[in-house]
Amino acid sequence: MRVLIIEDEKKLALALVEILRSEQIETDVAYDGKQGLDDALSGIYDAIILDLMLPALDGMEVLSQLRAAKLDTPVLILTAKSSLDSKVEGLDSGADYYLTKPFEKEELIAVLRAISRRSGKIQPHILSYGDLTLDRRNFTISSGDIEISLASREFQVMELLLINRDQISAKEYILVKVWGTESEAVENHVEVYISFLRRKLRRLNSKVEIRVRRGLGYYLYYQETERTQA
Repeated sequence: MRVLIIEDEKKLALALVEILRSEQIETDVAYDGKQGLDDALSGIYDAIILDLMLPALDGMEVLSQLRAAKLDTPVLILTAKSSLDSKVEGLDSGADYYLTKPFEKEELIAVLRAISRRSGKIQPHILSYGDLTLDRRNFTISSGDIEISLASREFQVMELLLINRDQISAKEYILVKVWGTESEAVENHVEVYISFLRRKLRRLNSKVEIRVRRGLGYYLYYQETERTQA
């Protein structure tokens, strides 16, 4: 899961990053409304935490433009503005939840997961395809009786491929979703981690393969599927 934080108070933004990362949630931060809007419109985020009092473009305008662009990413407004009028305006403008500062960490995480779950953005703890199972709680992948632990980036790439198992994932898409928009990582990083994962699939004796369609991207293929249908 990747969350965009649009917050101009740097100390609070960094605190939010730490809170979310402690829950294995990847984050990017935008410190003004204009940058936040540009980042959000990329469509790569599973949820957005949005302050209202922002430089360059206020949060309510950011929200209005996101919804006008038909972007349905769940938005959690997190602000010091606690008046009823502000809450009504925020929710009427398309926010999924309105949370005022100060807030409790547990409530923030619960709300974030709830709005993401309602939108279908949250996946179950266990992801499966063919004979392969990925456990999102302990970063392991297994097939039959064999289980292997994955490093953080390996896990994120494999998770993305499993979530999008019915489609091809372009290198650029994997790069942005896993490494983020601010990273200096290049497409070769994706190739390296795909190679790592292929080795681990062989160690598992899994019939699932990571295949590439030249010029398009990577996808999962289960050998037994075609054999059974034949």
